[in-house]
Amino acid sequence: MIAQILVIDDDPVQRRLLKNAVERYGHAAMIAENGRAGLELLKQHSGEISVVVLDLMMPEMDGLSFLKAISEQGIDVPVVVQTGQGGIDTVVQAMRAGAFDFVVKPVSPERIGAAIANALKLDQREAKARTGRRSRHHAVGFNDIVSASPAMLRVVELAQRAAQSNIPVVLEGESGVGKEMVARAIQSAGDRAGKPFITVNCGAIPQNLVESILFGHEKGAFTGATEKHVGKFMEADGGTLFLDEIGDLPLEVQVKLLRAVQQGEIETVGSAKVQKVNVRLISATNKNLIEEVKEGRFREDLYYRLNVFPITIPALRRRKEDIPYLARVFAERFSAEQKLPHAMGVNASALALLTAYDWPGNIRQLENAIFRAVVLAQGDELTEDDFPQIALQMPEFASSDELHDLSHRISDRMLLSTPAPEPRPMSRTPDILSVMEAFSAEDSQSSPVFSGGNLISSVDDNGNVRKLADIEEELIRFALRFYRGQMSQVARKLGIGRSTLYRKLKDYGIDPDDPLNEAA
Repeated sequence: MIAQILVIDDDPVQRRLLKNAVERYGHAAMIAENGRAGLELLKQHSGEISVVVLDLMMPEMDGLSFLKAISEQGIDVPVVVQTGQGGIDTVVQAMRAGAFDFVVKPVSPERIGAAIANALKLDQREAKARTGRRSRHHAVGFNDIVSASPAMLRVVELAQRAAQSNIPVVLEGESGVGKEMVARAIQSAGDRAGKPFITVNCGAIPQNLVESILFGHEKGAFTGATEKHVGKFMEADGGTLFLDEIGDLPLEVQVKLLRAVQQGEIETVGSAKVQKVNVRLISATNKNLIEEVKEGRFREDLYYRLNVFPITIPALRRRKEDIPYLARVFAERFSAEQKLPHAMGVNASALALLTAYDWPGNIRQLENAIFRAVVLAQGDELTEDDFPQIALQMPEFASSDELHDLSHRISDRMLLSTPAPEPRPMSRTPDILSVMEAFSAEDSQSSPVFSGGNLISSVDDNGNVRKLADIEEELIRFALRFYRGQMSQVARKLGIGRSTLYRKLKDYGIDPDDPLNEAA
């Protein structure tokens, strides 16, 4: 069925490119040159337009004003926002205003096509969580991987290619990014679909039992071996063996694993008999295996045997476009599991909060946060109030009372120090001041300390440019207060490594446990 897509953009070149992209995917495009004209078209063709592709920066009526207008008029249509500014503040504003998805210019036809396809699924109520309609033991396919970001779409493309052969695959990425789900999808799309898929977490097994669990043991092979045990390799015979956290595998077991990979043979503990196995091996790690090889913790020959087809799955903070989709999917799945009368929605403010957060635990953390929110929610949809633990880690989303309390605590500390000189012209270097301005923008009235947002002066009392080290020390102290002592967050936002941050704390004599202390 052909869908009507409304494209709103003041740039004629962009309108033409978007029109071609829409038609390339078999849809019909309506064109509007600004928000006001787009709103009129939307009213005239009420019920006919399935998706709106909206530019944010336009004359007469910009994108945010358009989103506000359709919300006030009760027009319910998915809106894909496109912006030339990739900053998270822009994304948060758009999500708060009700945007369904966002793309950053220049946008490829594939990305806009994926965004429209996902929006159409929502519009047609086909975006039900497939994971909620099927039981957990059913096979996972590539269609079950929720993705909209180019990085994750590339992962899916590579995984689909890997599925067409028995090539050894290594899935790299932080804990919680979905490595096992990708591995299961590879199995389901290949010729081993329907065969055993056996998972082994190498980091969760006591080292003295790893060999027995992988390759099995004979009765009496060691103390406590009261009966014969079939190892994971034999359980996976004909199917796939997924070795999670393979970087934690002991060196002595790596030798036997190499033989299994090279020759398809295993030797059970306590037996001299060699057994043939036919196993597709998919490994996963959150470590840098080549560094492990250099440090002598991982065999080089095994590394090159396993790392034939590496696929790196990006952290969730690197693909924030996926967060709204994942949040909706999890909310619908958990609504079904909790047997709620209606699927729980996620409102715009909650989506903005979830999208702004960096999710150090990745998808697993997001999933658990949604689960908790669905269980405890009082209304028919999730709001930012249902994610208090996340909001507390995001100062820009904290309640006014919390901001008031925090600003007063900082103000009290600053009153003890020498009064600041009269404000002078400030450096506008984004790397120096963006953190300050982001905080002050939320509540400029909460404390005189944050008034104006520019807390770091670029000149001293005599009008001379201050030393870079002095400014750096002040910025680090502020970042510690701003991110409430979360060292990973502080380091990431300052653009330095944790080890560098700790070294600078030592150099400047800053106690990270007392971030409210001021420079002398």
